[in-house]
Amino acid sequence: MGERTEPVGSFIALGDSFTEGLDDWRPDGRPRGWADRVAEYMGEREPGFRYANLAVRGKLLDEIVAEQLPVAERLRPDLVAFCAGGNDIIRLSCDTDDLAARFDAALQRLTATGARVFVFTGFDLGRMHPVIRRLRGRVACYNELMRASADRHGATVVDLWGMTPLADPRTWGRDRLHLTAEGHRRVALRVLETLGEPVTDDWRTPLPVAEPAPWRHRQVEDLRWMREFVMPFVRRRLQGHRTGEGFAAKHSDLLPLSPGGHPAT
Repeated sequence: MGERTEPVGSFIALGDSFTEGLDDWRPDGRPRGWADRVAEYMGEREPGFRYANLAVRGKLLDEIVAEQLPVAERLRPDLVAFCAGGNDIIRLSCDTDDLAARFDAALQRLTATGARVFVFTGFDLGRMHPVIRRLRGRVACYNELMRASADRHGATVVDLWGMTPLADPRTWGRDRLHLTAEGHRRVALRVLETLGEPVTDDWRTPLPVAEPAPWRHRQVEDLRWMREFVMPFVRRRLQGHRTGEGFAAKHSDLLPLSPGGHPAT
């Protein structure tokens, strides 16, 4: 657990769909996610607290560095979340060492602003569908390289790999790539705990026991997932389409939070 050293007056989150908040949906259809949840918690405790979320679904590491990192350098927040590389990892080919070197250079720039910076390990994919599980070794390697980078530059690491409750499929959306509201809630608790914030809920609490799904049901769900998510994803990539096309950051400037948890406009 981290130790909180001073009040946090401003927070910027950089990243992709994980940080944007898919699949944790507000009633109006906008994503909430762990970062908004962390900001809401801090906003209740710090007068004048300001928040921005620059994350956009589908973004690769280099795009996050080119489009989002300069905003953090300009705005100079007290706290920065930097989660990048996940979309690079799931591509057909990925040089993990090269990816980690580019991550390291970006992290050096962020910590040079004087902000407290925290980064994330990847999730443990060991209990996922075999198609996703094939990436487990690549994620584990990238995790260790990111940990070394964080140690060099004085960043804080939020360990998602060790979050056992996220091995439960009920914490994942229908596409098996994005967390549900419950998954995001637990990640927010993990972040706050790591930052030394006094939370009362525990992300470790097991989910209620579920009835085991029949073998036939699991096979049907796997086929549905391949048909509705995997094949369309591959088709879009072959046609040159990108996941984040047409989307912009949901909170692009440091602003106070409204009573509903959104940055004021």
